[in-house]
Amino acid sequence: MSIPHIAIFTGDPAGIGPELVAKLLADEQRCSRANILLIGQKSAFPTPMEVKWHDWAGLHAGAFEPAKAQAHNGQFMLEGLAQGVQLAASGQVDALCFAPLNKGALRAGGMHQEDELRWFAEKLNHSGVCGELNVLDKLWTARVTSHVPLSQVSALITPDNVAQAIEMLHQALQASGLNSPRIAVCGLNPHNGDNGNYGDEEARLIEPGVLRAAQRGILADGPFPADTAFVRALRQADGYDGVVTMYHDQGQIAMKLLGFERGVTVHGGLPIHITTPAHGTAYDIAGKGVAHPGAMFNAFDLACRLGQNRIHSKN
Repeated sequence: MSIPHIAIFTGDPAGIGPELVAKLLADEQRCSRANILLIGQKSAFPTPMEVKWHDWAGLHAGAFEPAKAQAHNGQFMLEGLAQGVQLAASGQVDALCFAPLNKGALRAGGMHQEDELRWFAEKLNHSGVCGELNVLDKLWTARVTSHVPLSQVSALITPDNVAQAIEMLHQALQASGLNSPRIAVCGLNPHNGDNGNYGDEEARLIEPGVLRAAQRGILADGPFPADTAFVRALRQADGYDGVVTMYHDQGQIAMKLLGFERGVTVHGGLPIHITTPAHGTAYDIAGKGVAHPGAMFNAFDLACRLGQNRIHSKN
């Protein structure tokens, strides 16, 4: 069986990214699952490694000041990500996996989009639906709104947006190997609106969106009260493979409580597979060698699985 080609980018050179990648590459059994192409800075790895390096402008970059969000490391990250996108879009690799980024440094380095997902979409000339998906073990989440003020969430919820988020999650779960995933959908208001006493978005906007997705053959249920949706999802007998939430923290709080050091972010809806740890650059411990690599390991494992399924779908 052919194994996938995976590009790994070392992320923010001022954060914990390089040491996470070093710990990943030291796990020979895990890394044997893929042909790895490393996008990074050679000087960040003082011990020579038996790995194939991508030849790019940042390969021999100078030193970066640790734990500082500056334009210098932001530019490094944007160019490294651009290299990974080009490799994946051209079919030279089957997936891109990158270590944590710092949004402040990215903006200082020239990123004008609200986040790296929108930056990826622009680089790929992708105008379709896309969004961040979060993965913890076998549970996936998507959200209808993401990096927006909480005061704007209700106005951004529409039946179409709800249905699109459900469909995006459904397609991503299928790409990961599940033929008929089951998806639970959260309400917005306390107690699911309590029959309109605390808001009517559930009946007016969310339920019609769930029905639209169901009419497309997707196994979606809800809306459920948000404070019990994850309890339903994690039931052994009749649980769900994915949960669609209405806003960022509605899902992120639950996922990070369940496993902060294991969670993975997938950039869903794009024409290429991209994974990364769900945590940040941890400037407070950068360079100390104590960063936990669990989420980086899981991001790589998921990139391998998505890449392998991509190979199968082509054959």
